[in-house]
Amino acid sequence: MARASRDTRDLSSARPSKDSRGSPIAQALIDWHARYGRHDLPWQRDRTPYRVWISEIMLQQTQVATVIPYFERFMRRFPDVRALADACIDEVLRLWSGLGYYARARNLHRAAVRIRDERGSVFPESFEDIASLPGIGRSTAGAILALSRGERYPILDGNVKRVLSRYFAVRGDPTSRALNERLWERADRCTPYSEVATYTQAIMDLGATVCTRRKPLCAGCPLEARCIARQTGRQHDIPAPRATRSRGSRHTFMLVAERDDGSVLLTRRPQHGVWGGLWCLPEFDATADAGAFAARALGHVAEIEPSPLAQIRHAFTHFDLTITPLYLPCAGPAGVMQSPDAVWYNPREPAPVGLPAPVRSLLDRLSGSTSARED
Repeated sequence: MARASRDTRDLSSARPSKDSRGSPIAQALIDWHARYGRHDLPWQRDRTPYRVWISEIMLQQTQVATVIPYFERFMRRFPDVRALADACIDEVLRLWSGLGYYARARNLHRAAVRIRDERGSVFPESFEDIASLPGIGRSTAGAILALSRGERYPILDGNVKRVLSRYFAVRGDPTSRALNERLWERADRCTPYSEVATYTQAIMDLGATVCTRRKPLCAGCPLEARCIARQTGRQHDIPAPRATRSRGSRHTFMLVAERDDGSVLLTRRPQHGVWGGLWCLPEFDATADAGAFAARALGHVAEIEPSPLAQIRHAFTHFDLTITPLYLPCAGPAGVMQSPDAVWYNPREPAPVGLPAPVRSLLDRLSGSTSARED
């Protein structure tokens, strides 16, 4: 169930309107959810605000099937706010590695530290306090309160936007503020005063499993009879697709400097950008740049020419990345590169650091077999 980014504007309007009476959509969804909804997701078994918060952040831009094993591992290591706040960011990123959108993990840790330091590790109870935390906006704050405490707050993630846009035939630029506010008004109008948690889960489930972006299963939808898009044959046109950007491609070189003990040089990436805050093989635009770095940082191995390994391809949201690893053996006392942002990492005895998925796969392959190296 992919989640869209949160709208953080006009948080005061998130309070339920006093004249809201709900709509026929609510009871239809609640009845549908009893028979067809998802009832045994890991974060549904003990709906504390903390567990719901972690699940909501993980589900942003990520499918349920992908999130489940990450959530379970995360909960085993960080069962509460205090455990998450007391951990180092490298350990948090390590457990997040492969889930993508790493700013989410950094914001989780920052928010946990604030809750520990400012609130004695007690998760805040008010909408305003929750929404003020890093990485949480209006929809996520509402979902936390609705799902964990049954409080009446509307939500508007990507699935809910799609359901409401089709049901009410709300058309327009999906990135415009005016359209977004129209959908918030409808989300508030449709949210019931009772069974709020069930309704909230139901409308998210419907968008994820029935009212899908492509090929919606209208025949199995409990809202079919009243859905304007369905009745007018426009369910494939609403919501309007976002303008697509041409998919790009990039090529990079990564230096695999390996010592006799099997440890490999890693450097920490900047906090912002691709793989922000993770530890990665030193990256370069050309082989000559990698050689110059080796001469400068690794001293006596400078005369050795790095040899290319099999290329790795990795897909991001908007571009494809091709990585050419350059293998460089560092015999003897090599290991000059010592700084807070550099570490010799041994894949056979891995330190708790976050690694990008393709780098982790490469290091696992190297530690398990020498056959990956090309003569």
